[in-house]
Amino acid sequence: MLNIEHIQSAQQRIKPYIHQTPIISSQLLNQCLGHKILFKVEAQQKVGAFKARGGINAVAQIVERGEKPQMIVANSSGNHAQAVAWAAQQFALPATIYMPANVSAVKAKATASYGANIELIATRQGVDEAVAKAAAQPNVYWIPPYNHIDVMAGQGTCALELSGQIDQFDALFAPCGGGGLLSGSYVACQHIDKRIQVCGVEPLTANDAANSRRAGKIIALDGPTMTLADGARTPSVGPLTFPFIQQLNEFYEAPEADIIYWTQWLTHLLKLTVEPTSAMTMFGVCEWLKQQNTQKQVVVILTGGNIDCATRAKIWQHDRLQELPSLQ
Repeated sequence: MLNIEHIQSAQQRIKPYIHQTPIISSQLLNQCLGHKILFKVEAQQKVGAFKARGGINAVAQIVERGEKPQMIVANSSGNHAQAVAWAAQQFALPATIYMPANVSAVKAKATASYGANIELIATRQGVDEAVAKAAAQPNVYWIPPYNHIDVMAGQGTCALELSGQIDQFDALFAPCGGGGLLSGSYVACQHIDKRIQVCGVEPLTANDAANSRRAGKIIALDGPTMTLADGARTPSVGPLTFPFIQQLNEFYEAPEADIIYWTQWLTHLLKLTVEPTSAMTMFGVCEWLKQQNTQKQVVVILTGGNIDCATRAKIWQHDRLQELPSLQ
């Protein structure tokens, strides 16, 4: 089971390789909502996403153990692919990444730019089967995107880093794909201050984690989903992450219209490239704030900033900036 010692060790291990990402806010957004919202900008992390933390922690531990795998393999719809390819490059290790054919083009090209071999496969199920087959070969090391202690510990360093940047905050919000970031964030926040509420958000059209929480067991998606939040298209949470998903204080399911709305608004307010997977978290923030009786300080992890042209076109097909953010 992931614990704070795993995350603290990961923080020291990966420090030479990653950025301490900044925290920013928007005065207009705070005025509109009546609360203080702080954004931890992992979009400015290596490879443009928080996934670099877990990828480099996992690869660095392989090297620490004195292992020299013939191949590192990973399965991913985008940011984890880039993270593992980049991490393998840091240690001159070969990598093959298995990706679904509908992956973001910019993420696939970025992954290849780090020197990894890319295998595009028609379905997510096919991707998972291919990586499992490859991992069964001798001297091949598989780094899954979330259901892996080293990966979860690396992702948890993002929240642990907050303790040196902010004196106090009431809640932390992050998107849920496979649950690695939220698992690490939950453990880190329990260490920082047990009063901090940790909340997750996923797309309503890809709500396997919410369904799993309600059922008390892992429930996978019935099939592929076309949510714009491509980082949350994972078919299910993992057996290592699910116990932490169950312990989260709140969990929200964001409709596609709200994902588009917040992607536009955060791009406008923060002057950053914000992935829909990151932006959808604001839907949960607003739902949570509606239930609060006093002013709160909330941290939102902006998980990534990698968007291709096709996704941008869908996001900006209709202007949503005429409607100011509100809790009404």
